[in-house]
Amino acid sequence: MSRLFPAPLLSACLFGLWLLLNLSLSPGNLILAAVLGILAPLLMAPLRPQHAHVRRPLVIVKLIGRVGVDVILSNLQVARGVLGAGARPPRSVFVHIPLDLREPHGLAALSMITTVIPGTIWSELALDRSVLLLHVFDLDDEAAFVQHFKDVYERPLMEIFQ
Repeated sequence: MSRLFPAPLLSACLFGLWLLLNLSLSPGNLILAAVLGILAPLLMAPLRPQHAHVRRPLVIVKLIGRVGVDVILSNLQVARGVLGAGARPPRSVFVHIPLDLREPHGLAALSMITTVIPGTIWSELALDRSVLLLHVFDLDDEAAFVQHFKDVYERPLMEIFQ
């Protein structure tokens, strides 16, 4: 069964999304949704050779909550930095963050988290995955930022994936 449905959740989501986007339960749309739900994961399976192994799923809930809070706080900080740029221009810097996280799925999650949080941009990852270059919109204390990044984002992802 896993050969026909390598990613059953993805198949179900594609099936449902096709029907939702077409707003129709006609036989033709049901057939197309089933074909899409079956063929897309089969054709894309070679592109994802590893499967993620989640070790501590409850940490995911805490991490999502923390990222949500940080998104709100970062939005406020960036807005304050932009609106107050005349009084004190923002100090944009590139920060090198040493990484202990090596798991590809964890690094992908870290890149998405970094992209979602305003004021930070994932700029480069070293070839050996040991250092992340991150652009930060406004930064006062680089050492405190690096410690915060590692404690709040990297450590939970290591608990989840490694």
